[in-house]
Amino acid sequence: MHQPAISGTGVFTPEHVITNDELVESFNKHVDLFNAENAEAIEAGDVAAKEYSSTGFIEKASGIKQRYVLEKEGILDPARMYPRFRQRSDDEPGIMTEIALKACEPALAQAGLTGSDIDLVICAASNMERAYPAVGIEIQNALQANGFAFDMNVACSSATFGIQAAADMIRAGSVRRAIVVNPEITSGHLEWRDRDCHFIFGDVATATVLERAEDAKGAHWLVRSARCATEFSNNIRNNNGFLRRNRPDGMADRRDMQFMQNGRKVFKEVVPMVSEHMLQHLESEGVSPDQLRRMWLHQANKGMNDFVGRKVLGREPTPEEQPNILQDYANTSSAGSIIAFAKHSDAMQPGDYGMICSFGAGYSVGSVLLERA
Repeated sequence: MHQPAISGTGVFTPEHVITNDELVESFNKHVDLFNAENAEAIEAGDVAAKEYSSTGFIEKASGIKQRYVLEKEGILDPARMYPRFRQRSDDEPGIMTEIALKACEPALAQAGLTGSDIDLVICAASNMERAYPAVGIEIQNALQANGFAFDMNVACSSATFGIQAAADMIRAGSVRRAIVVNPEITSGHLEWRDRDCHFIFGDVATATVLERAEDAKGAHWLVRSARCATEFSNNIRNNNGFLRRNRPDGMADRRDMQFMQNGRKVFKEVVPMVSEHMLQHLESEGVSPDQLRRMWLHQANKGMNDFVGRKVLGREPTPEEQPNILQDYANTSSAGSIIAFAKHSDAMQPGDYGMICSFGAGYSVGSVLLERA
């Protein structure tokens, strides 16, 4: 058996920023267009009028102040409100592979490795741009990595599930080095025309290099253990897919083809599930909550994270103990906890414990207990 370790992380941040003010201005213009076009139906009671959004509403509901996106012009067009991505030929790298490579480069550099040193690539993300061939295999080819690759989708928990899979294979000896990549183009699946969720997501890509601890060239984190759990729920859902055209309403612009959630139920049901999962994981490893120097949580909602932090530590976490990047990046699905880890782990000392935890649709929750080597 071999001890797996994280030896490198990388974050690719898109150049385009959408502030809450920009988003609200665009959304409210869309509301005016929609209400004008549907005035008769609204008056007859057949269609509900849309309500304005506001910066105050967004920040109170989520803690988000801005988000990064790959393309902003289409999103901010009140008559469109989704990104404009050009059609690529089959001979070009896909857009997920393109941003994945930009995250892999700093992760590999930090680990002192090249793509050819890798023998497992896992593309772990909430939405894949196609059903097949696997995006992970395309990333493997672009990296000139060896071994094998596959895609993994456990929604916002994909990164921690991917890390567990890679760590288990390293521990068992079936692979020596792996990279788990999370290219999240969440702007493509968000319904920007829905007041309840139009502010939630942003785009990003992250990468995590894992290898045998004995092979690590520099500072690294021992993966002490990982634990995953799932419980089925419809409260976060996206009904898009390859069967879409076969349904009775064909290619209609159905609301359920984009991100949907019942936010109140998600908060009420997921928060206790996550906090109990983390506490049980710590107990099983003989680590007490007060030994936990960092919690790098999924960046979905500040209120959720604050609640989880209090339940796990039994008190209010300090910003250092529970770093948030949500205000700048918004919800980046599986990548959020990895951004927090990549940006807020350098100051920790050998022997310090930290836990990466992500959670989301499924319901799913994954936690990874790390020790600074």
